[in-house]
Amino acid sequence: MFKGDGSLKPKSPESIEMMRQGGKKLGQVKSVLRQAVKIGVSAEEIEQLARGLIREKGGTPSFMAVPGYSWATCVNVNEGLVHGIPKKEIVFKKGDVVSVDVGMQYEGFHTDTSFTLGLETDSSMNKFLQVGKNALRQAIDQIRAGKRIYDISFAIERTIKGAGLTPVRDLVGHGIGRHLHESPQIPCFTTGARGQTEEIPEGATLAVEVMYAQGSHKVEVAPDGWTIAMRDGKISALFEETVAALASGPLVLTEG
Repeated sequence: MFKGDGSLKPKSPESIEMMRQGGKKLGQVKSVLRQAVKIGVSAEEIEQLARGLIREKGGTPSFMAVPGYSWATCVNVNEGLVHGIPKKEIVFKKGDVVSVDVGMQYEGFHTDTSFTLGLETDSSMNKFLQVGKNALRQAIDQIRAGKRIYDISFAIERTIKGAGLTPVRDLVGHGIGRHLHESPQIPCFTTGARGQTEEIPEGATLAVEVMYAQGSHKVEVAPDGWTIAMRDGKISALFEETVAALASGPLVLTEG
């Protein structure tokens, strides 16, 4: 879905305030969706719930603005990583690892957030999911004026690899604002020199995505043309927040 290009451009205080308002509303949507993901519930039910909640908040689904994509959410299970179509035949069962990605446009600005949870999963899987939460927290702490995109990627990579897991390489986080996908790309791994990556200015707004797996980093696209899953069938997870770099430090816009 990423189509950003160009350089990282900071937002005005007025734009950030509008994104803060929209992000707060999306965080509330996320909170309800998280509670709704249960054994016996279908991905389509989560989709319909999300659509209704977004309308109630005065927003529109961001993902429906992506050419060819007709849903408000992306729902993935187990080896599914991103862009999963929320189909009615996907019914959550005990032991599943479910991720929900949802975005909302509010007053002309997008925010984007994701969560992953286990349905009565064992302690090892719960530890797997905790690593992603930790990585996202470490990444968010790097979103400060004067830091670089490299620092975000390094925080993710260090946390994921430190737990013996694998950062995904073929997909990235992104800038966000008037467009759902803006520059820069934010990988879950480092490459090249730190100084070759963009410096984060005050006023930057970023959708930071932690994408990782138990096995190989290699992915494949399902026959539906959208769902991207781990090629080896191993479990994966996704955690994401939209964050603004303020003079006072990082502000999570989509917390919920």
